[in-house]
Amino acid sequence: MAALTATTPARPRKLLASRRTRVGIFYALPVVVYLLVLFVYPIFSTLLLSLKNADGSFTLHWYADALTGVNLSVLFTTLRISAETAVLSLVFGFVLAQAITRLKPVWAGLAMLVVVVPHFVSALVRTYGWIIMLGDKGLVNETLASMSVPGAPFQLLYNELGVVIGTTSMMLPYTVLLLYGVMRGVDRRLLAAASSMGAGKVTIFRRIYLPLVAPGLASAGLLSFILSLGYYITPALMGGPDQTMIATLINQQVTKDNQWNGAAAQGVILLVLTLAGLLLVKAVTSLGARKKRSAT
Repeated sequence: MAALTATTPARPRKLLASRRTRVGIFYALPVVVYLLVLFVYPIFSTLLLSLKNADGSFTLHWYADALTGVNLSVLFTTLRISAETAVLSLVFGFVLAQAITRLKPVWAGLAMLVVVVPHFVSALVRTYGWIIMLGDKGLVNETLASMSVPGAPFQLLYNELGVVIGTTSMMLPYTVLLLYGVMRGVDRRLLAAASSMGAGKVTIFRRIYLPLVAPGLASAGLLSFILSLGYYITPALMGGPDQTMIATLINQQVTKDNQWNGAAAQGVILLVLTLAGLLLVKAVTSLGARKKRSAT
């Protein structure tokens, strides 16, 4: 036991003396410096800025201000719109991914290409495209008016409906990609076995298929929610004053009010919400993996 204790402190030194370890540290050093300079330093600078008063003293005033009054209302608006976007992205993403998995590989590849390619177009261009389509004289309202739909043209822009439509279209490719991968991994023999034993389509979907894809659904929904929290372009262009989100508020505080401390506090709150969502995604993914291992 004494010999083991004596040799234990020498092991790190022996590892550092290894040529392979030194080479590994040498190659990893640029990456570590890159992360420290471009990620860690800005985050800590923002945190420190949010804790400073005008005279440089320590204060929590900016966080209290961010969590009261109009700023708190903006936070709740951000959470609500992000949740609505996540739900709609899940619904449309599930239907679309499910339909693509039923296609032959060639057609499935083409369908995924149609889903993914618009994602590489600038979000600004796509947002203006939605503004043109949803305007009073846009394609949607003109089509509804030609069909003599009562109430047409509808107000589809500069309200929460317009923001949710725009943000859902931006998040849909992420949802479809994630769900498609999960659905492709489902063993179809389980569904065939359940069908051969007399189970109906609804029972197979509810008791077998849905539990298998549930971790993917949770991950896709949380991913859409997290991405929507900090989304700026679409809510700023397609929303009105009542649809101001945190990213828009931060921009206003920096560019119009010159209030960097308050903007930093808003940014830290947004970062905390994002990290909480990522931890939840990781927990859900780990739980799904454990359930899958236990089932097999």
